[in-house]
Amino acid sequence: MNLELETLPKEPGVYLMKNQRGEILYIGKAKQLRARVKQYFVPGRDGRMMVPFLTTQVTQIDTIVTFSEKEALLLENTLIKKHQPKYNVLLKDDKTFISLTINHKHQWPMIRVARYRGKPQGNILHFGPYTSAFAARQTLDLMNRVFKLRQCSDRELSTRQRPCLLYSIKRCLAPCVQKCTEEVYTAEVKRAIEFLKGNDKALVKELKEEMAKASENLEFERAGALQKTLQQIEHVTRSKQSIVRSKGKDCDIFSLYHEGKHHIMAQLMYREGRLIGADHFKFIELASSDEEIWETFLLQHYQNKDNPPPEVLIPLQLHNQDTLEDLLNLKLIYPKKGEKAHLLELAHKNAQSLLSQAQSQEDLLLDLQETCGLDRCPVQIECFDTSNISGTDLVACMVGFTDGKRNKERTRLFKVKGVDKPDDYGAMREVLTRHYSKAKEKDELPDLTLVDGGKGQLNVALDVFKELGIANVDVISLAKEEGRHDKGLRFEKIFIPHKKDPIYLSPRSSTLFILQKIRDEAHRVAISYHRKRRSKRLIQTELESIPGIGPKKRTLLLKHFGSVKQIKEASREDLEALSGLTQKDIEALINFQQT
Repeated sequence: MNLELETLPKEPGVYLMKNQRGEILYIGKAKQLRARVKQYFVPGRDGRMMVPFLTTQVTQIDTIVTFSEKEALLLENTLIKKHQPKYNVLLKDDKTFISLTINHKHQWPMIRVARYRGKPQGNILHFGPYTSAFAARQTLDLMNRVFKLRQCSDRELSTRQRPCLLYSIKRCLAPCVQKCTEEVYTAEVKRAIEFLKGNDKALVKELKEEMAKASENLEFERAGALQKTLQQIEHVTRSKQSIVRSKGKDCDIFSLYHEGKHHIMAQLMYREGRLIGADHFKFIELASSDEEIWETFLLQHYQNKDNPPPEVLIPLQLHNQDTLEDLLNLKLIYPKKGEKAHLLELAHKNAQSLLSQAQSQEDLLLDLQETCGLDRCPVQIECFDTSNISGTDLVACMVGFTDGKRNKERTRLFKVKGVDKPDDYGAMREVLTRHYSKAKEKDELPDLTLVDGGKGQLNVALDVFKELGIANVDVISLAKEEGRHDKGLRFEKIFIPHKKDPIYLSPRSSTLFILQKIRDEAHRVAISYHRKRRSKRLIQTELESIPGIGPKKRTLLLKHFGSVKQIKEASREDLEALSGLTQKDIEALINFQQT
């Protein structure tokens, strides 16, 4: 390979590395083009992971000379955006963000965790973005405990005839059945918005005034509820001290973290002394040095951005820092101690955590929420399945999943008592009613209930929830599609409430995979329990044929010998040694052994 490196210009400018097909692999800038490019091809000179992969593919290097480093920096940024080379930092517009939303223009607004691409919708208030779905869910859980806004869907809101469980436990104002006026509900929405904006001091003051007024009017129940709300808010604001700056200008804080070929840039946004949101940017297979990554990223992120913060904290001093500050109209700061250095450490911890497995699991749950149109992120999922053979030994089970992983402590096994014949609908109705009657009393409801079966099973579940007054649990069903055998891949139908046609997902869909995993685990547990029950019944039936051996003595024999086979092989001496058997019983057992 002859790249003729000695013929490259010595002036400042931009270089474009291409492969044999003429595709641009990498674009860089340099104060002195020839010296900078030659560094890539000196063995052992450059320790960056992707550089050896890059240089083996390069067959041509084009250069563009500029008058200064500043012009080279701007030209590099323009060319990267235009050509999108594989080994360069490139901010993409298809990135998704996680935030809390309030549909404030609705008559009865509600708070939800949502994911969006690009710019958020203008008719909905967005608070965030959050570094992870877990952080957003924690905030949402607090909001649902402190502010009594609805959690049900718009359809349930319009069709409900009596208040649900949330009203009885004082977590909803029940606008669905006019238990509150629009003015009262709107005031609660405004409080929630102010809290999410960080104005908790004004909210605390307002609530204290209301509590005092309620006490004066002898409305002690209302005063007690307001005091509990104040305690919850004060507990949270005390725990947020580490994310509040005592002084200083608005600023953004960035940290870069590497793990193999993966790179992640974490951003924290401070406004008026408070951490109001976070963001992150992922890159893979970069051939740039850390300094080049920072320069390219900052230029792409802040160029042409309206109202950038006056300060940006970064963990290193950049060679072209003065040029970047001039171009972006902001101050780049590398703090080595004090409060600002502590904020950099916080950003670094966020960057590390974003590359963990937990984050990808949250993405799966958010995909499930988005695909199935769920009202809440399905952190807690419960799946039900029934099992029987010819209507005998009818049983059911419930398996629980937390954050997409099996939670064995939430497994429940049911003997179906009220159904004598093969009736999957009747069995499902009985089991759901028994389980959720208790779960409602204990306030242990899941985010999502998944039932194995088609639209019929889904309607049974919806009827049970309606009878029990449960509105804050999503319900879907999953059924195999008959007659489809495409290369061994399993097609499934997902039925969603109030939709006539099911959703069909690609057999390779990650959303379908997690639903199948949950349903198959429930099916395995149900079959295992059914076999155990059936085996026990058959054993008991066989022992019932022995004269004089009733239920207590059958249980005694099975506990001592372990199985019918061992009972048949027991000697007379073994039987006589067992207390509780008469001589007549022993003779009956000897006769049983000989049949």
